Amino acid sequence: MIRLIDLRDTPAATSAARYRALVPRAPFDVEAALETVRPVCEDVRHRGEAAVLEATARFDGVERDRIAVPRDEIAAALESLDPAVHHALVESIRRLRLTCEAELERDVTTEPAPGAQVERRVVPVDRVGLYVPGGLAPLVSSVVMNAVPAQVAGVGSLALASPPQRDLGGAVHPTVLAACALLGIDEVYAVGGAQAVAMFAYGAGPCDPVDLVTGPGNIYVVAAKRLVKGTVGIDAEAGPTEIAILADDTADPAFVAADLISQAEHDPLAAAVLVTESQRLVTAVGHELERQVPAAKHADRIRTSLTSEQSGAVLVRDVDQGLDVVNAYAAEHLEIQTRDAASVAAQVRNAGAVFVGGFAPVSLGDYAAGSNHVLPTAGCACHSSGLSVRSFAKTMQVVHYDAGALAEIGPQVVTLAEAEDLPSHGAAVAVRLDAIAGGREAGS
Repeated sequence: MIRLIDLRDTPAATSAARYRALVPRAPFDVEAALETVRPVCEDVRHRGEAAVLEATARFDGVERDRIAVPRDEIAAALESLDPAVHHALVESIRRLRLTCEAELERDVTTEPAPGAQVERRVVPVDRVGLYVPGGLAPLVSSVVMNAVPAQVAGVGSLALASPPQRDLGGAVHPTVLAACALLGIDEVYAVGGAQAVAMFAYGAGPCDPVDLVTGPGNIYVVAAKRLVKGTVGIDAEAGPTEIAILADDTADPAFVAADLISQAEHDPLAAAVLVTESQRLVTAVGHELERQVPAAKHADRIRTSLTSEQSGAVLVRDVDQGLDVVNAYAAEHLEIQTRDAASVAAQVRNAGAVFVGGFAPVSLGDYAAGSNHVLPTAGCACHSSGLSVRSFAKTMQVVHYDAGALAEIGPQVVTLAEAEDLPSHGAAVAVRLDAIAGGREAGS
């Protein structure tokens, strides 16, 4: 069910770029999708809510007369929420809020010289648009993962969009609405796809423009985020989900197979990659896949993912080579199921999130580990991080210099300005140096 990629004879000096080429990912052509979403976004930019409603009818097959979800509908969803789901969401929120509060950055002030202060002030983004997918699955957990760090960061205005469900009469999935109610989010829009991103970027009807758009989505959502980047900030361009598992012969084949299946369940384009030195484990995991996949609810989707080019079992010489492979691959989710898993995990440099040992599956992080599941995909973990409190804040420098501090450094500023042939820069300092030398305070 899953193809074998044998890298045991690969030279020890193999580059990260070569390893990335040997462990391919699903094709994800954002540039091609741009041409599809561009007219949609431009239409929303010029015609607002009417364009959003027309795009919703066209792409989602849903006719609505307004984009906003009434507040009483949000409240009613929470009232009718299954108590077990309610309890699970509350605990997921609690754990994530705890870790988010621990990562809050503080203002920092330094004194380069007497009378000189540079303050780095942490300032939350004013208004954020949160996108929650609703295609193959209503990702209620994404409400939590987007909203909690934004709230902890101190964002004052949150709007959330999620696609209307045709089989629910055009409503947003009630579990998504219930999570919004739990989190105190009452500005919710029944809008999906590129039109939702455009609505956030340009404003439409009752939705004012935002400063930042976050949240995962399909290729059209990703393309729209690329298109509006610059008008608004974005968190990342998230591609299909992926799991890599670095394992040795101590790993439980049933656990490994279940974890590969768990991410393959997301999407036919999802990637599931096992990296191991153990041929025996590859064989045993293959048997487990043959046993577990047919019993899964979404067996067809899972089978497509596991048998496509983006998935496979990678044989390596040893765990050290396996580390080279997974660091090059830079997976969204990386599990370490080896002897001394903690020390192996400490050598990982590139991954969205690392799950250590046999009892820390990716599914735990998807819902209630206290970590965030909005993570970099497509190898972007080599330079990008997952969603966090930091994603919803910016830093601002505040500079305080008195006359004595400027007098000390001012001549060097003039020198550097002249070296760059920007004499007026230097003059703005020199005029103050003259005033200081004459005993005159600035502004007197």
